[in-house]
Amino acid sequence: MRFKVDENLPVEVVARLRRSGYDALSVRDQDMVGQPDAALLTACRHESRVLVTLDLDFADARSLSTKADAGVIVLRAARQSRAQVLAVFDLVLRLLAAEPLAGQLWIADESAVRIRRLADNA
Repeated sequence: MRFKVDENLPVEVVARLRRSGYDALSVRDQDMVGQPDAALLTACRHESRVLVTLDLDFADARSLSTKADAGVIVLRAARQSRAQVLAVFDLVLRLLAAEPLAGQLWIADESAVRIRRLADNA
């Protein structure tokens, strides 16, 4: 799996993905800081990358449809401290090998990861 990590996440998210054997780039790596959501989704689609973000604008499966073929992961930490966000991401990381992500929206918080199929991928 290939991932694009949004600018609003700690750099450790990219490092943890890479240590786990995944191809991961950050929005910063690709000089895409400040790009609109649509541009991020387009880049993810062209690169076959899963977007990992804190941005709740990506949390509506109906609006994502096939714009996010590879999938989207939204982290919803109760507090957005580095430690709390990384703890929520670690829950996601443990599921990656076992659960399909293509065509899915994962919304993760401290207690669970909810998985929704994207509208046009049903």
